[in-house]
Amino acid sequence: MTDYRRLRVALLGAGAVGSQVASLLRQHADELADRAGARLELVGIAVRDVDAKRDVDLPKELFTTDADSLIVGSDIVIELMGGIEPARAYLLQAINSGADVVTANKALLATHGPEIFDAADQVGAEVYYEAAAAGAIPIIRPLRDSLAGDRVQRIMGIVNGTTNYILDRMDTEGAEFADVLADAQRLGYAEADPTADVEGYDAAQKAAILASLAFHTTVPLDAVHREGITAIDKSMMDAARHAGYVIKLLAVCERLTDEGGTESISVRVYPALIDRAHPLASVHGANNAVFVQAEAAGNLMFYGAGAGGVQTASAVLGDVVSAARRHIAGGVGVGESTLANLPIVPVGRVTTRYQITLEVDDQPGVLATVAGILSEGRVSIATVEQTVVESADGESGVARLVIGTHKALEQDLSDTVERLAASGVVERVVSVLRVEGN
Repeated sequence: MTDYRRLRVALLGAGAVGSQVASLLRQHADELADRAGARLELVGIAVRDVDAKRDVDLPKELFTTDADSLIVGSDIVIELMGGIEPARAYLLQAINSGADVVTANKALLATHGPEIFDAADQVGAEVYYEAAAAGAIPIIRPLRDSLAGDRVQRIMGIVNGTTNYILDRMDTEGAEFADVLADAQRLGYAEADPTADVEGYDAAQKAAILASLAFHTTVPLDAVHREGITAIDKSMMDAARHAGYVIKLLAVCERLTDEGGTESISVRVYPALIDRAHPLASVHGANNAVFVQAEAAGNLMFYGAGAGGVQTASAVLGDVVSAARRHIAGGVGVGESTLANLPIVPVGRVTTRYQITLEVDDQPGVLATVAGILSEGRVSIATVEQTVVESADGESGVARLVIGTHKALEQDLSDTVERLAASGVVERVVSVLRVEGN
């Protein structure tokens, strides 16, 4: 057996992911030592309750409630606790003690990333976070390293497995949102309180991380436009399917260039229509995918499990091996590149296509009035489909208009929809969905 240098590894948290990481560190100790060039010794696991039931069988003597003592003297600290505090304090303590840190904490990085990365830069440590953006999918290293010499133009990602599971079943089975959400909670895909997922908060945190890497710019979480999927219903799914689209909750990170050549970026999360021929349209179940468009590399697709204990543990252990190799090689850690400092524009300055669904009076001249309001608002019509719902007495009732637009400025579209709603001929604005991927 090769006599490897020993590196002390501390683990904070033993939930679904943490338990799998601990188990794999012990189970594959010899193999990981060969890959890392160092023996990775798990010296302890900090938890709130040492007697709590775990997903895997681990020696009880590994567990402790004293995270501070565990961190001191460790070479690598893995944080899988989640949440902001005390995770933030523990990561800063680990960095300041000279350890490299590995985390899957998207909420922490999206809100306190600059502080943590700056602390690591000050002492020459490194922060690894492959599992923070898309679970098992390797996307952080490709953006940070492989594409560092390229110019990323756009990222579109399905980065939340819960919402993709819900929308996929609504699309393929014709099910209603509430019914699928209940199934997702029963199967463990959704939390008892699903707000973070269905309202887009989780995806927004991941979008901030991806955009910061792709565009070498610090992206605060409050600069990410966010909308959830709770308003999506069966009728919207049916209309999307009829038009050749599927609805996905997308994280869109985009480089914009104005007429004067000035660059900026847009970062947004919302349910959007995507053509069924697009690679993201075929992402089913709770899987995730990230579609990257780069200037030189062209289109790249990263697909796989976006969550799950053992799957996410794979990404975490990859970071642990990288951290170990850095310790063996020596030298300072590689800092984050945020020097581009591109301005982040509000969603109102984004240009895309739209599908607007209206319920209007089934009267002569209504379509002409609607078309006139759209034209005045600088929104050009590409397609119109009209259906009529007859009243109980068989007479003409309400007409439903599904209008596809050419590319329009978000602010123009928003103002125009307000004028349509107040026009007197529109009874209800059923939905407004963006069309992405073209």
